[in-house]
Amino acid sequence: MSTDNTAAGASLSRDVLAHLGDVVAQRRAEGDPDKSYVAKLFAKGLDQILKKVGEEATEVVIAAKDGAPDKLVYEVADLWFHSIVALAALDVRPERVLAELARREGLSGLEEFASRQAQERP
Repeated sequence: MSTDNTAAGASLSRDVLAHLGDVVAQRRAEGDPDKSYVAKLFAKGLDQILKKVGEEATEVVIAAKDGAPDKLVYEVADLWFHSIVALAALDVRPERVLAELARREGLSGLEEFASRQAQERP
């Protein structure tokens, strides 16, 4: 993939996630659980939102173990959506997650893990 296509894809990803964050915030603010699944989740509270994240994570694992790429894509989309709802419940925008991923770019996973461990030590 060329650099231009990679940059365009990254921009599209940011735009889609930012837009989804906006939609979730709007549905939360409107707050009508009879008209919005998002509002219904927020009405049930953080525990229910987190339960959905856990359920979707499990479905991702099952789809991957089954070797079902199309189902995996569908389940990851559900996981990302419910994760964005969980972020919104704590007033965190999806862009913060993207910024954290950008911060990690160029670090090996081992380096990133070691830096977190050093920060967590008293």
